[in-house]
Order: sequence, then structure tokens, then C-alpha cells
Amino acid sequence: MTDTKPADTPAPAPIPVVAGISGASTMGEYFRNWFVRIRAGDTGALPVIAGLIILAVIFEALNGNFLTAGNLVNLMVQGSVYMLFALGMIFILLLGEIDLSIGFIGGVAGVVMALLVFGDSGYPWYVGVIAGLICGAGIGFINGMVITTIGLPSFIVTLAGLLAWNGVMLLILGNGGTVPINDQMISNIANGLLDPTMGWIALAVLLVIYVGDRVFAARRRKHATEPMSVTILKIVGVCIAGILVVWLCNVNRGRAATIEGVPVVLLIDFFFAVVWTIVLSRTRFGTYVYAIGGNSEAARRAGIAVNRIRVAVFTIAGFMGGVAGIVFASRLRSVSTNLDGGTLVLYTIAASVIGGTSLFGGRGKAISAILGGLVIASIDNGMGLLGISAAARYIVTGIVLVIAVTIDALASRGRASSGLG
Repeated sequence: MTDTKPADTPAPAPIPVVAGISGASTMGEYFRNWFVRIRAGDTGALPVIAGLIILAVIFEALNGNFLTAGNLVNLMVQGSVYMLFALGMIFILLLGEIDLSIGFIGGVAGVVMALLVFGDSGYPWYVGVIAGLICGAGIGFINGMVITTIGLPSFIVTLAGLLAWNGVMLLILGNGGTVPINDQMISNIANGLLDPTMGWIALAVLLVIYVGDRVFAARRRKHATEPMSVTILKIVGVCIAGILVVWLCNVNRGRAATIEGVPVVLLIDFFFAVVWTIVLSRTRFGTYVYAIGGNSEAARRAGIAVNRIRVAVFTIAGFMGGVAGIVFASRLRSVSTNLDGGTLVLYTIAASVIGGTSLFGGRGKAISAILGGLVIASIDNGMGLLGISAAARYIVTGIVLVIAVTIDALASRGRASSGLG
């Protein structure tokens, strides 16, 4: 698996980088540059944000319950599994690869967790969770090793994994087998709520970390990529969004009983979103991932251990599949052979692409998983409120995915023709 640099290479090729907005001294200059990039095809998260607003307006107009606190919180919880799966899939797509097995990787991780905790062994809940996560990461590592050492396409390897790990679940649980989850700690992973006061404390801690990171990052840069006024504007926007989310979650959503507080699963979503954002934007590993996705051969000639990065990325995807699978099992309070890993992986890819990650590799951010998961959950939730059939929901989701890929393809052509990369 060792990558070697060809002896006849005269000099390292430049590492492809993700283009950003060039340095600007004023807010006006910054936004003028931003509009230039949008016109050139670098739309960023604008299409998905616009899509979320349009969906909210349409569904609220058709059913006045869509924008209620109870439904919006339920919508975020619904999308949490897609977000976690997509956080792993984004790494794969950034390389220009695909992982069709991630849905059943999550299923196997959930089964391992459930059998260790609720089987004859009766291990503590945390042992089962850790074992499930290790199992997911291990399967991802195997995928990466097979792809890099044998040189098989990721599509074929992970398609085989989709079939094989579905078979493993059937073998372990038996046809129609189900393992109920009765442990309160595991159940609280997806169904637990923070005390309202704890929700505000958690928000305050997260905002302090975010603000500190933004300020110190701005000071570390030799050449500012954005004026301080823009940095402050972004900080204010994040603070307002965080306050609105916590306030919404702390509204009493119950009728017969009090139901309030931030769902624990949302903290898990945002924790991993922050971690992988830092990895992709602040580490050499993240730079290498974008470089390989932008031009694998150029990255290899620049001395990057391409195969090692690929294996690491598939391992991360498997780990996040394990996280999502355990959350999914927690939400259903059981694991069974009825898990539809095929639909999960399709929704995962859809969430990643709709959120702004390019299918062509080299472009995307971890926040794409959060935005894309919200779009998928909004479509499913809104059409469910309207009593529309599952068949129609699949059709609409497919149409939205085609639109997202079309926007991505047009944006790629626009960037190429304008020289933005």
C-alpha cells in the first residue's frame, strides 16, 4: 500500500486547492467578489438554503402545522440519521468515490451493539456502543484496503458490501429476527432530551468555542481572506441561529404532558459536524482529501500518499456509518432484518449532494450533511403531513436530487470556463 514517487518526475506538481474568495479589505469589496463567484458558478450553500425556504413556505401554506415548534423539532430529529450517514459519505464523495454499503454498515454496527448489550453476554451499554463503532470503522477499513490494494472500483466493492453485509445481518438475526433495545442510556441517544437550562448552557459553550475559533483563526492568518466586519457578521448569524434552535426546542411541545428540551441527538449531529469541519478545513489531512478529489494524479506527483488517504477516508465513512446505525437503532428501540440499507444509502447520497457536495470530487463541506439532511427530512415530513403516499415522496426526492446534480454540473462548467477551478 506504499505510494512511491516516480523517479522521472522533475518536480512536484501543484496540489489542487479549493478556491476561496480572494482577500478583501472592506465588506463591500468582499461581497462584490462573492457575487462575482456566484455568477461564475460557485454558488456554495445558496441553492440548498433557498430550497429549504421554498419547502417551508409551500408546506406551511398547505398545512399550518409544518412550522410549529413540535413539528420542526421532530423534523430535525428525523433528519439526524441522514445527517450522520452523510457526514461519512461526504468524505467519500470528496475523493470522487462512492460507498453503497454504508447503510448496512450501520445496520451491522447496530446489531453488534444490541447483541452485546441485550444478548447472553449482557455487557454494559457503553461496551456495546464502542464495539459497534469499531465494527463500522473496521468494515470501512476493509473497503478501503480492497479498493486500494487490488485496484477495484469503489462502486463494485461497496455494492458487493451492500449485499454481503445485508447477508451478515440475516445470518446473525435470522429471517425476520428482531432484538429489542430496553436500555435507557441507549434509548436516550436518539430519544433523550436535555433539560432546558442545560440546553442554554450547551449553546453558550458551543458559541464560546466557535467565536474563539473564528477570532484566533483570523489572527493566525498572515493575509486576511475576509474583513473583520464580515467575520463579525458571520458570528452574529451563527449566534442568532443557535438561539432560535434552542428556543424552539425549549418550547413545550406536549399536550397531555410536558415535552421540552434540546434532543440529545442534535448535539451528536453538531458535534460530529464541527469535528469533521475542523478536520477538512484546518488539517493537512483535509487538504490532501480535497487535493486528491480535485486531481488524484497531481496529488500523487506532489508526494501525497493517495492510497493511505483513501483507506483513512473509507474508515471514517465506516465509523460514521456505525454512529448513524446506533442512533437509528436507538430511535427505533430495536434492530431487525427489516432495515432497508439500500434506501438509507440512497437518501445519504441524496442528502450529501443536495447539501452541496460535488459528485465530481474535490468540493464540499461537512455542513452539507446538515443542510442536505434537513432537505430530505423536510420533504418526507411535509408530504407526510399532507397524507401523500410514500411512492410520491420517493419521486419528489428523486426530482430534487436531479435538480441538485444539475446545479452542481452547471456550476462546475461555470467555474471551469471562468478559470476558478
